[in-house]
Amino acid sequence: MNKRLTRTTLGLLMGMALCLQACTEQEAAAPVPEPAPRYDGVILNGTVYDGSGAPGVQADVAIDDGRIVALGDFDSDNTKDGGFTIDASGKAVAPGFINMLSWALDSLIHDGRSQGDIRQGVTLEVFGEGESWGPWNDTMKAEEKARQSDITYDIEWTSLGEFLEYLEQRGVSTNVASFVGATTVRVHEVGYEDRAPTAEELERMQALVRQGMEEGALGVGSSLIYAPAYYASTEELIALTSVAAEYGGMYISHMRSEGNRLLEAIDELITIARESGAPAEIYHFKQSGESNWSKFDEAVAKIEQARAEGLRISADMYTYTAGSTGLDAAMPPWVQEGGYADWRERLQNPEVRAKLQEEMLDREADWSNLMLAAGPEGTLLVGFRNPELRKYTGRTLSEVAEERGTNPQQTAMDLVIEDGSRVQVVYFLMSEENVKRGIALPWMSFGSDAYSMAPEGVFLNSSTHPRAYGNFARLLGRYVRDEQVIPLAEAIRKMTSLPAAHLGLRERGSLVPGYHADVVVFDPDTINDVATYDDPHRYAVGVSDVIVNGVQVLQDGEHTGATPGQVVRGPGWTGWQD
Repeated sequence: MNKRLTRTTLGLLMGMALCLQACTEQEAAAPVPEPAPRYDGVILNGTVYDGSGAPGVQADVAIDDGRIVALGDFDSDNTKDGGFTIDASGKAVAPGFINMLSWALDSLIHDGRSQGDIRQGVTLEVFGEGESWGPWNDTMKAEEKARQSDITYDIEWTSLGEFLEYLEQRGVSTNVASFVGATTVRVHEVGYEDRAPTAEELERMQALVRQGMEEGALGVGSSLIYAPAYYASTEELIALTSVAAEYGGMYISHMRSEGNRLLEAIDELITIARESGAPAEIYHFKQSGESNWSKFDEAVAKIEQARAEGLRISADMYTYTAGSTGLDAAMPPWVQEGGYADWRERLQNPEVRAKLQEEMLDREADWSNLMLAAGPEGTLLVGFRNPELRKYTGRTLSEVAEERGTNPQQTAMDLVIEDGSRVQVVYFLMSEENVKRGIALPWMSFGSDAYSMAPEGVFLNSSTHPRAYGNFARLLGRYVRDEQVIPLAEAIRKMTSLPAAHLGLRERGSLVPGYHADVVVFDPDTINDVATYDDPHRYAVGVSDVIVNGVQVLQDGEHTGATPGQVVRGPGWTGWQD
């Protein structure tokens, strides 16, 4: 009996051991689940617009090492320690917006946070409307130093590439890129004289363009209503642009006229594109002055015809009916020859003043007179260098003229003399209907034509155009959501992949794996511009988060202080590894 119990017990134990061995072998053979992938950041629960113009899709976005890694289904467990998780429920997730025309130069030197633009979702500032901050010679550096006012700094660069690298090393929140300025290379070799360059000077100007392209410039930019750019011939511009075309660069222009000779100016731009072999873009496409509003259809037809011929002609614009520049755009180029000092001296000559006043009232003149197009009552004074004149900020030229007891033309001359600058103004020029029609054009992108500021410190010493704080938010709020001029997906395309393609940018402008992680998260229901002409220093609303090169710069609507901006270079840069 005891032996049978012992044998039975032994059998049970042996069976249990065999079972345990089999279970252990099965467990050993079973695959070990891999740990969940972890990233520098994930954006969850948003509607993703990839920038192509396709409708948004529900997806999460994973970001690592400064790049978009994947679009899929993730959660907070996929975020590395110290990384970021953004809940984008009810919000749009899009590529960062490209500001095709930015003047955020000294404003970024003073405050690299680029607050006014970052809070609208801008992640790339593109400079170079005629003037670029390089290449400069010693004389040009001294002139720029003398022009400094509220914002002062040492000029620690000479070439355009050095300037962009200076910004990156100093620390900026947005990426930066630039065209090389046709005006800049002209001043470098010819100065401010109204004459054609010699063959040797033109060859040196072309060499400067070549240097800029190899440093990463996007092409050649011109600004032809202003002296001394106005003095450049079409042939000169073709010669410069032909060099940019060799490197895959483009020509971009504030054309010779946006008003009375608008159609002729478009013809010139198309000729430069055709003869140089470069694509061309029109800066801030508009029809200035009520007498020119009817030219919209004919202007578009010229562009469409050129595109049908195989030329790549495009345009950008801002989303307002007023522009902003100086009182130099109210006076003929001949009086400005030689630069500001010579201009100021001429303005104090009674005979010159009499002649100038007559020309400033000539509606048949072949130069672009923005004050005549807007009228003195539509010319708003917004920026003075002289503190004693800042009492006029926010008032119209007609009001100041009446107070001073002089006519508007004489008042404009006097203000330029007294301020030591061209005086910044806002000109009310455009038709609201044409703004809407321009927004709808398939080849239209957007630029603020402004600084990127903050409502604090030295920025408050002057007024500004509300486009500095609201250009992109206004598109998405007023014209997309409220007036439904174009769909949201199309608006995003026009601010992202479209300009990126025009500029020849590598791996930017789209939310696709492998691209740089420049991303904006915004609420389509609340995004809006709130800056006005009376109160322009006001941030836009509705953007909650912005990522630049994989680093969160805006978090829940507040700036993190991060400055991960990089130099974005054009196709001719010699540093490309391939």
